[in-house]
Amino acid sequence: MQVIVHTGAHYTDEERLMKCLLKNKQAFSDLGVAVPGPGKYRKLLRQTLIAMRKSAADPDAREVLLDAILDEETADRVILSNTNFFGAPRAAVRRGKIYPAAAERMSHFQQLFPDDEVEMFMGLRDPGSFLPAIYKESPKDELHDFLDGADPRELRWSNTIRDIKEANPGISVTVWCNEDTPMIWSQIVRDMAGMEPFSEIEGAYDLLSDIISPQGMARFETYLTSHPAMTEVQRRRVISAFLDKFALEDEIVEELDLPGWTDALVGELTDIYEEDVLEISRMPGVQLISP
Repeated sequence: MQVIVHTGAHYTDEERLMKCLLKNKQAFSDLGVAVPGPGKYRKLLRQTLIAMRKSAADPDAREVLLDAILDEETADRVILSNTNFFGAPRAAVRRGKIYPAAAERMSHFQQLFPDDEVEMFMGLRDPGSFLPAIYKESPKDELHDFLDGADPRELRWSNTIRDIKEANPGISVTVWCNEDTPMIWSQIVRDMAGMEPFSEIEGAYDLLSDIISPQGMARFETYLTSHPAMTEVQRRRVISAFLDKFALEDEIVEELDLPGWTDALVGELTDIYEEDVLEISRMPGVQLISP
């Protein structure tokens, strides 16, 4: 079986991806792809992975999990999603790393499915906005304490991905930048489902409809109807153009109000992030979905 796990990151798609997958549940099921509701597995899987910190899983753990997850459904591929897969936001940064428990958590997950093909999917986010967002969920009074003394300029997504791959070389990893998600939404969903390029999915523009004006969305739908033969690259350029003209500023611009968090620092973090993503794209066994 192919076991797909979407691991967040926090404050990227805000459960929109899970909702889109569930919209396509029946169509995917016809293709042998199961999209179980999160209530069937999130708590059970979390408890199992936590228990594995102390002892190995029971030999029949895989079958018990799949029985609960699939609920008698037959599938060759199953898609699981949990933004908190690597822990709660308050524990997202420790020892100078983003999601320091990620490599171990993926190792335990792979141990649960030793003979299956495990794939990990995760959206990344610019630390300039990601770190303030997760800090809001922290009990720490000071950002410095929340970051465990780390300089935000030293935090790298590439370190997290590298740790995961070194500990789990058999797991394929697919990542994308949250900032690009409106342009690549349908490809993310198709890749998670193992579908052919250009396959139709329901909710392909759900994210776009949340961040541009109703007028802009109406014009976009009209444009699609009048240009049915567009390639994927052309479609992404059109989405970008409509975002430039009709984006809802409140939905795409986040006000950052942290002591010492200057525009210059945010700009520096963005430059570092872009270089970091380029490094990730060069890692063996890692796919970067980009516009």
